Amino acid sequence: MSRVTMSNVPALFQLGMDLDPDSSTAQGAITTDARAPVTGARAPVTGARVPATDAQPGAPATEERRDFYIERDGVRYAGTHLLVDLWGAERLDDLAHVEATLRDCVEAAGATLLHIHLHHFTPHHGISGVAVLAESHISIHTWPETGYAALDVFMCGCAEPHAAIEVLRAAFRPARLAAEEILRGRVW
Repeated sequence: MSRVTMSNVPALFQLGMDLDPDSSTAQGAITTDARAPVTGARAPVTGARVPATDAQPGAPATEERRDFYIERDGVRYAGTHLLVDLWGAERLDDLAHVEATLRDCVEAAGATLLHIHLHHFTPHHGISGVAVLAESHISIHTWPETGYAALDVFMCGCAEPHAAIEVLRAAFRPARLAAEEILRGRVW
């Protein structure tokens, strides 16, 4: 069985996805009191152009294409993946509020919304869903009975996924928020 990589599956490459589990590297975690701003300035993100020889087998070597990889602080990678945990959060069972918050996250990040799908569980409540983006996705899973929510914010290209953190803090007013950053598809 051949190994699936971004270079031999153009559709996955265009979505900024990489199915190689060894290609991701954890970059750190942010845990804060929910009232404190998340610190750490981020360098601007730029999209890169690379020779077509890295993209399509048989493509002319002189042809260039946009690959949507990011370069920041000398590191080249496919996208930023944030794992966000909220504890002591509010309004986790309010379907309209969750949808509006996902839309606000997309706008704050400068991403492109393609579709939102949310499912409201009953009788135990809670919401699970995803905002599908041209740059990847934001997913949410809530446990209103314990005030906990788990979110996944993954974006490639010029989108700024870290901007979603302050939107989530304002919308759900958690007592505690933790965010872990993983640079997906890191080029060594």
